[in-house]
Amino acid sequence: MPGRIQSIERAAALLRLLSGAPQGLSLGEISRTSGLPKGTALGILRTLQHVGFVEQATETGHYRLGGGLLSLGSRYLDGNELRTRALNWADSLASLSGESVRIGTLHEHQVLVVHHVFRPDSSRQTLDVGSLLPLHATSLGQILLAFDPIASTPDLPAFTRHTITSPDTLAERTEAIREAGWAWEADELVEGEMSVSAPIQDRRGITVGAIGVRGAVERLRGDDDGPDREKVSYVRDAARAISRELGATPF
Repeated sequence: MPGRIQSIERAAALLRLLSGAPQGLSLGEISRTSGLPKGTALGILRTLQHVGFVEQATETGHYRLGGGLLSLGSRYLDGNELRTRALNWADSLASLSGESVRIGTLHEHQVLVVHHVFRPDSSRQTLDVGSLLPLHATSLGQILLAFDPIASTPDLPAFTRHTITSPDTLAERTEAIREAGWAWEADELVEGEMSVSAPIQDRRGITVGAIGVRGAVERLRGDDDGPDREKVSYVRDAARAISRELGATPF
């Protein structure tokens, strides 16, 4: 029986490492965490970057998962119908809200972004499909914590000074979300950004994902401290429409 191929094992290890760092990691951080010499890690990263599985941020030089991984996961994503049923509604939501749209589902205590529509303007943006986001620091994740009975998060790391790190505070937040039927957060994952999300249900009435918009706080904030109510209605309408596509009733 042939032995294992070390270079493939190392590449897989780096992909797993990056999957837990939606903001990306520096070469030094990757080298220290993986235990690989910088030169070895850099060679693997450059190869993964060449095939589209890893990308490097121009501003910071950090590495993160690339959109090319979508081609490997598309069979799974299409199989659960979520992405294929949501495509048109996600495009429409981006047009109505003027913001980027993400659809996420639960994956090992995190949010897996299965679809991402860019903000409809000429700004430079990065595809987030395949990224893993924290449940407690995103409105997509907080929706899943509130409505998906198997969703849980064992750790509550701080990403900003506004991130919820108390289990009791998170429990209060998710209870409020269940009552409202939608979620929002500001500055909890990234300073200066706000997101609004709503749950997507299937024909069994089970929450199988969430859809939401994300953008600058000054664009999404309403007259009070919360999000603009018109954009909230756009998100909730899109979630209901996708749920109908998946057979949920009544909507």
